[in-house]
Amino acid sequence: MALSQVVGRLLGVRQHQVDPGGGGADRVPRPTAAVVVGGGIAGMSAAVVLAERGVAVTVLEAAPTLGGRLGAWPEALADGDQRNEHGFHAFFRQYYNWRSILRRVDPDLGFLKPIPGYPILSAQWPTEEFGRLPPAPPANLLALLLRSPSLRLADLRLMDRDAALPLLSYDPVRTYAELDDTTADELLASLRLPDRARAMLFEVFSHSFFNHEAEMSAAEMVAQFHFYLLGNPEGLAFDCPDEDYATAIWEPLTRHLEKHGGRVLTGSTATGLRRAADGWRVATADGGNHAAGHVILAVDPPALAALVGASPDLAEQAPDLVARMPAFGRPGPPYAVARYWCDGDVAAGRAVFSGVSRQPTLDSVTLYHRLENESRRWARRSGGSVIELHAYACEPGVPAEELAERMRRELGALWPEAAGLRVRELRARVQAQAPAFTPGSHAWRPGVRTDATGLYLAGDGISTEFPSALMERSAATGIIAANHILRAEGGAAEPVRSIRPRGLLAGRRQPK
Repeated sequence: MALSQVVGRLLGVRQHQVDPGGGGADRVPRPTAAVVVGGGIAGMSAAVVLAERGVAVTVLEAAPTLGGRLGAWPEALADGDQRNEHGFHAFFRQYYNWRSILRRVDPDLGFLKPIPGYPILSAQWPTEEFGRLPPAPPANLLALLLRSPSLRLADLRLMDRDAALPLLSYDPVRTYAELDDTTADELLASLRLPDRARAMLFEVFSHSFFNHEAEMSAAEMVAQFHFYLLGNPEGLAFDCPDEDYATAIWEPLTRHLEKHGGRVLTGSTATGLRRAADGWRVATADGGNHAAGHVILAVDPPALAALVGASPDLAEQAPDLVARMPAFGRPGPPYAVARYWCDGDVAAGRAVFSGVSRQPTLDSVTLYHRLENESRRWARRSGGSVIELHAYACEPGVPAEELAERMRRELGALWPEAAGLRVRELRARVQAQAPAFTPGSHAWRPGVRTDATGLYLAGDGISTEFPSALMERSAATGIIAANHILRAEGGAAEPVRSIRPRGLLAGRRQPK
């Protein structure tokens, strides 16, 4: 254990138990059926826990493949098939609940490989390195401030320390009460930081949540700053699979689920729910009608709003849920992903993953031929490279190919050798499915439990009472939804864990 983690533990920066689990039979004592709508992280996490406890669970996934925004599928290239993916994801080490699900198929998590470094690139300023910090606060924050070229001691003296205090004093109730109506942009402006520090240390951070800082709740930014930097004992270090997501995660998880009696139906679009005397009926576009005592809706915000709108029974069964959908169903800005198969390679010293600051479109660069085995084999065979460019929050209404070309030009400004690579294949897409975290959204954001008996929600846009985000929030809400069902049916619940629940200075702030 690193020294910073020892010090952090003394300050309470350690893994915390949200729900100890247990409390019932290893398997539900009576026949119980559940339908999970959505086969991404949230839905599959819920389904795995339910199936292991003896619940007859059916997963309905509209797409032909599992995973949602962590999906992977075969892509036909001129020289053979390659797996393509929805976009790069960092598996941070404080993703305790998601890693618990993944341990079902690899107890040692051997398929996750550490990614060295976490550079932030800029055309205006030298690279900022978020990696290789001490893992736990407060040592990681002090090390960042001491070594960062973007924030000098003189800048700290000019900083508004009262405005900065909320960053160090996250509280799951007070932070939202005080800051949810403020934008992240307004909070950052109030700090009086140099423009370079703001761009390199904070704006990149807010874009990672698929939101512009001018349209993102300041409370949500503070919560994620706490989750990723100031409240966890693992630091900003992260790992990634060495195979594509289908091979590493979804195929083995499906086998695990089926081994425990569950089933997965892909290409099965849920079109509506109705309440029956013995539970719920979920209709699908192919004419299916799935009966269950419990239903978990684990789909993205637009799909959830559409499904709720197509289910007239919910106006009576879940009026609160129905009322929240018009606001919740509006996603965050569109995001674009472009994967290039190129002749030639970038410089050997380039990082596997790099964040990007202040480019008009480009937010990150991933070198897949140095990350995943299939891409590595293709690059070795062809002498080329596989490069993914990602825009987390881009201009709406622009075709995917145009966004891809913009990102490629912007990469050339950062890595000159990239501009000379000849593109052999390009696959680009733009979508708008990520949740919005707009100012004031905390008030109408739904939680896992709905006001209808036996109906639950899960996903990275669903509210939790403890710090969480992105893949971890998806897994955690899926497990929580499963736990509600298990407790209702006499089964033992799954443990749920998170990081330190409040900021280091939360107890020192005077209430307003």
